[in-house]
Amino acid sequence: MRDRVRYDERTAVVVVDLQNDFAQPEGSLYVRGGEEIVGAANLEVERALAAGAFVVYTQDWHPPDTPHFAPYGGKWPVHCVHDTWGAEFPPGLVVVGPQVRKAQGHEDGYSGFTVEHVRTGARFSTDLETLLRAREITKLVIVGLATDYCVKETGLDGIRLGFHVTVLRDAVRAVDVEPGDGERALDELAAAGVMVV
Repeated sequence: MRDRVRYDERTAVVVVDLQNDFAQPEGSLYVRGGEEIVGAANLEVERALAAGAFVVYTQDWHPPDTPHFAPYGGKWPVHCVHDTWGAEFPPGLVVVGPQVRKAQGHEDGYSGFTVEHVRTGARFSTDLETLLRAREITKLVIVGLATDYCVKETGLDGIRLGFHVTVLRDAVRAVDVEPGDGERALDELAAAGVMVV
């Protein structure tokens, strides 16, 4: 199946939120199996670079007191606070491109493309689309965490913005707050036009 992913200079690998708090067992919002996809992500980065493709990384980059967090009225434990271990990339991840830091204020930042203010609902764009358009990227290959949140929302936004989007099943993992959330997210992506391989 992997040979269906062809890299060229119009393709970008988007490594979504592959950060310690999600990808390490001691992380505050550990996604089961998250550490296993570092190698899969690295393989795609290497394949992409060999073909002249672009690589970009998204990062949650929260303030310590955002209403995104449960202590301040949100649904999630404190995670990926800027300039902490939890927000850093895990050891061994090959980082060779720009980082798009999202949810730097009082926003939910599930998509790599947009954030939404928790209280007002106002939506704002990140720098991701601008980076991709500047390089005339038309195809996205998404890897990272988590399938049922940031991977899903990044993929749906990518389709909405007119990109051809592929999600690599073996290079994502799900939170699965409810059993099956990850599979349902992949089904939703496929229904929206994302290629899931």
